[in-house]
Amino acid sequence: MSLTLSDIGRIANLARLELTDARSETLRVQLNGFFDVVEQMNAVDTAGVEPLAHPTAVIDHVSLRLRPDVASEPNDREANQKSAPAVERGLFLVPKVIE
Repeated sequence: MSLTLSDIGRIANLARLELTDARSETLRVQLNGFFDVVEQMNAVDTAGVEPLAHPTAVIDHVSLRLRPDVASEPNDREANQKSAPAVERGLFLVPKVIE
């Protein structure tokens, strides 16, 4: 798939963008480069390849280095809310912005 300058102009119009000719040409080259990469990826034969739940699943000796899900900071709610202009029952009060 290859985009033309008229395709770029149509896309810019739909997105309500005003592009100069130079910028349109730059975007055309970048988008066509992206489509070239996608075509290369689609050309790879993936028949018989099982999907991975995680990219490191194929490497046995690499374990995910995730930290345990534990609280590492103390609950200093009162100290954190001292500088707030308005607090009620432990919650920050903010002005209504939607009418």
